Amino acid sequence: MTEPIKVVIVDDIAETRDHLAKLLGFENDIVVAGSVGSGEEALKMATENPVDVLLLDINMPGMDGIQTAEHLSVRAPTTSVIMMSVQGEPDYLRRAMLAGAREFLVKPFSSDELSASIRQVHQRERQKFDRVASTMPASNGNGAAHSAEPQRRGQGQVVTFFAPKGGVGRTTLAVNFAVAAKTELNKRVVLVDGGLQFGDVGVLLNLNPKNQSIADLARELQSGDTDTVESTLVEHSTGIRVLMAPPSPEMAELITPDHLSRIVAALRQTHDLVVIDSTALLQDATLAFFDQSDVILTVLTLEITNIKNIRQFLALAETLGYSEDKVQLVLNRADSGYGIRLQDVESSIGRKIQHTVVSDGRTVVFALNRGVPFVVAARQARVSEDVVQIARNVVGAEVVEPVELPLRVPPKKGIFQWRAH
Repeated sequence: MTEPIKVVIVDDIAETRDHLAKLLGFENDIVVAGSVGSGEEALKMATENPVDVLLLDINMPGMDGIQTAEHLSVRAPTTSVIMMSVQGEPDYLRRAMLAGAREFLVKPFSSDELSASIRQVHQRERQKFDRVASTMPASNGNGAAHSAEPQRRGQGQVVTFFAPKGGVGRTTLAVNFAVAAKTELNKRVVLVDGGLQFGDVGVLLNLNPKNQSIADLARELQSGDTDTVESTLVEHSTGIRVLMAPPSPEMAELITPDHLSRIVAALRQTHDLVVIDSTALLQDATLAFFDQSDVILTVLTLEITNIKNIRQFLALAETLGYSEDKVQLVLNRADSGYGIRLQDVESSIGRKIQHTVVSDGRTVVFALNRGVPFVVAARQARVSEDVVQIARNVVGAEVVEPVELPLRVPPKKGIFQWRAH
């Protein structure tokens, strides 16, 4: 029998603590293991007795919720924090996430919202620790450990493209990276459009999302049938397979973080490489992709606002426990700084940039308008070579005989051709 989720309620108002405890008393899989009125008491309780989830009010006298969460991330890293507040401003959400909170609830919230958040946060944390445990080095019997392999046996690599700001070329790089891994490294590649509301992968590849998309899997996954996942993939002329975003924004609501985790887990069983084009929003779906990923290629450009966002994201990634090997930086349009140098960026964010891609608007836009990835349409261009090199570095495979592909250029109605279907 599955152990119930142990929850501790932390709020300086006794009536609030009692109300939350009563709401959770109706849930069979959740048990309130304690209720305290200060951050100091919460720290003592969580460090002395294992706690799964801490419901933590952000505004408390003395040690507030932010300070408590920061201490918990060090002293009780297996405890997940759900931050509560009567204020829903973005600054509060940002501060809570940077402090290590896994969810942010704005008071008042319903019983269903509360219990669903607890279950989702607990499940994500369990999945993360299970993956970490499965990749730990095995003992050889003499106390020594064998070195861990980059990927688990029988499972492909998952690479997610992310950028905390739009307009930096994230989707274009993800698409061409996936194609390069197929055509240059001969990998079995699947590309997932993680832009669940407004995905652009289909437009860049001139594919029709009307009949097959990730939304079609939501109703079928309860049975655990991975054949459903395979049948939903769309074949592209380059040889990669694509899991399309839903054809309409409202269908994104059908897809939960649990669906995404299960889909990615199924895809990595049947492919050498799973490439995910994520959105710029830090939401549950994005975090589900992050937790499943071996590498998060974070794209930035030489713009002040983008550099600021990158700095904040790196702080969050550190709080989430992601290593520098997992979160790698890709500087796009690296030679168009307009007064900002690479060294300035690295000094500002406190990290080295592992990968760079030159600016070549003519090649990129020309390929985009024809619906053909530029690593195929203009293989000799410097921008193509840069993306191919990133694929070599990240995938970690020697170059094999490239896959020869016919250059299939769509008719002039081009990238909007799928709209007519």
